[in-house]
Amino acid sequence: MHRTGPEDVGAGQDPESAGAPERLGASAPASGLRSARLDMPRSAHTNQTDSAALDGLAEAKAALRAHVLARRRALNADERGAAGRHLRDAILDMPEIEMAGTVAAYVSMGTEPESRGLIFALWKRGTYVLLPVLLPDGELDWASYEGPDSLGPGPRGLIEPTEPPRGVAAITSADAVLVPALAVDRAGHRLGRGGGSYDRALARVGPSILTVALLYDGELVPEVPVTEHDQLVRAAALPGRGIIRLA
Repeated sequence: MHRTGPEDVGAGQDPESAGAPERLGASAPASGLRSARLDMPRSAHTNQTDSAALDGLAEAKAALRAHVLARRRALNADERGAAGRHLRDAILDMPEIEMAGTVAAYVSMGTEPESRGLIFALWKRGTYVLLPVLLPDGELDWASYEGPDSLGPGPRGLIEPTEPPRGVAAITSADAVLVPALAVDRAGHRLGRGGGSYDRALARVGPSILTVALLYDGELVPEVPVTEHDQLVRAAALPGRGIIRLA
């Protein structure tokens, strides 16, 4: 599931640019310059620097999101369907997925790589599938998938499970987690839609659990801009390349 829900919240809004630190006049004596710098609280200087850096990261993320979304909109329905089938087959063949008793997944929307066929195939072969439910505070609750008829409309145009929710910690029971992404780099840094829902969910997943981002070809990029709260994924699935294990 995605992300006009969890990760689309505020995706198109960049933080307001921070103002530059006030400059001292060029005629100020050297002693005055030293005094001004010492008198300026260290936290204020640090906050200004951090704010500028965060603004730059936000702009870089927004630019990459816009580029990826434009490429996705250019794909036709046949191309998206073929990509979804290739991803389904590649993920189903992963040893960790074959052995998994529980897999946390999501229902794709819009131009995202198609995941419904994958969810159905996992369920048909006996895997217990958890799907996310978006909460008002942006957290993800989880509920079981019991076939196509167990899905219904959710907030912000999402498709969600209608089974009873199991709580935000239910993701910790998953043996593998499939996540939406717009781009991923070789280090495992993931670009989402900007709402932070999946970063909070992935923070609950143990370090030994497989996490896989579903992408189109061309979305495994050299570098994704990251902040300290961004969570890593351990593999990327691409239609033309299959499964790429990440550092």
